[in-house]
Amino acid sequence: MYIHRNPSTNSPSSSTSSSSTTRFQPPPSTATTENDPMHSWWESVSKQRASILSLAALLPAGGATISSLADSDRPAVSLLSSPSAYSLITSALSSPTSGSGSDLLCQWLYETFQSSDPQLRLLVLSFLPLLSGIYLSRIHSSDSSSLTSLAGFEAVLLAVYSSEVKSRDGKPLLVQIPDLSQPSLYHTPRNKPVDDRSRQSVGVLSAPLEPHLAVKSTKRAIIVGTTLDCYYKQVSQMPAWSKLDFCKFAAAWAGQDCPCRTKFDRDENDQHGNGNVNGNSYEHISREDSGFSNGAKSHEEDYENDVIKEVVVVEMNNLGINGDAENLEIKSVRIPLPWELLRPVVTILGHCLFGPSNSQDVKDAASFAIRCLYARASHDLAPQAILALQSLIRLDKSARAAATNTTSNANTPRKAKKPEILLVSK
Repeated sequence: MYIHRNPSTNSPSSSTSSSSTTRFQPPPSTATTENDPMHSWWESVSKQRASILSLAALLPAGGATISSLADSDRPAVSLLSSPSAYSLITSALSSPTSGSGSDLLCQWLYETFQSSDPQLRLLVLSFLPLLSGIYLSRIHSSDSSSLTSLAGFEAVLLAVYSSEVKSRDGKPLLVQIPDLSQPSLYHTPRNKPVDDRSRQSVGVLSAPLEPHLAVKSTKRAIIVGTTLDCYYKQVSQMPAWSKLDFCKFAAAWAGQDCPCRTKFDRDENDQHGNGNVNGNSYEHISREDSGFSNGAKSHEEDYENDVIKEVVVVEMNNLGINGDAENLEIKSVRIPLPWELLRPVVTILGHCLFGPSNSQDVKDAASFAIRCLYARASHDLAPQAILALQSLIRLDKSARAAATNTTSNANTPRKAKKPEILLVSK
């Protein structure tokens, strides 16, 4: 009997080659994995979930609330938009014992900012107004000598500052000042433009940054101001509560509020014959700057000062800056405001005031903050701050007046137009 043998099954060489082919398959290309958008998305979500779960372990009181956000498809965004999570983290950062070198929440913020995931870095930056506000208020408080170390806050600030030093690469921040002698989209110069490169003017917004390993008192303003520059780069993506925190602290940094906060509004209203201050609901109060008549204050002036003080307290309470009118001087900590710190503050307030996506609460808080800072700049005789804040106040007044006119025109009934009759000649 003839038996046919299949060489493909019984041949040793063929079996060896078959097994070797199965055993030594080439691994999948790493380039394909890196370019796969699904893989990169899943890797980002995994990082965010791990970071949020570690945060939940640090906050046992609301750990279940925060850990539930990790199940979202966008965990970092869910945490940003969660009011309960914001309340938990805010209370932890505002604790009297927060900010020390052993603070686990500050350590979490520091390590999270070192992540390469942009959403996690944005999450840390969103708490920067609260962190910097508490830090500066404690540093410059009257009992700062009895404070514990704030090395935890400073570590987070230095991490953000170091990232900005690296991104600038030793170069200053420049701005091109427009030359009115050159034509633009909005104007044509009367004289023939001359192409003179030497006439181009460049302004320096920020000098080249130097690396720092510690927050010294002489470098504190530039370090905090630079971190606020980083915040401004992402300010359009920040939630409303983060911008409100910034406006509240900016108003508190100006110090004890004074009636001259509305002096610029009163002066302009006097020139135009208006009795309303900035479109607000309270009446215009005329007040002499001296406040004295024949060596003593009059009863009318005392009454006006009390009314102005009450208006200030009501506005600050509405914004949540101070919850108690009796402790107004204690809670509003007046801090030094050099231009290195005030410039980014004014820039961020400008966005909060005129950002198209900002809520009315954010715009009102920014409007109040720039007037507090204007009063402070007027006392400090800071020309740069006075000019910048005056411009913002004027723009705010014109924007509110335009919005009021638009609303009034929309509510005004109009007569129906008569139908048009077209005459056609035969």
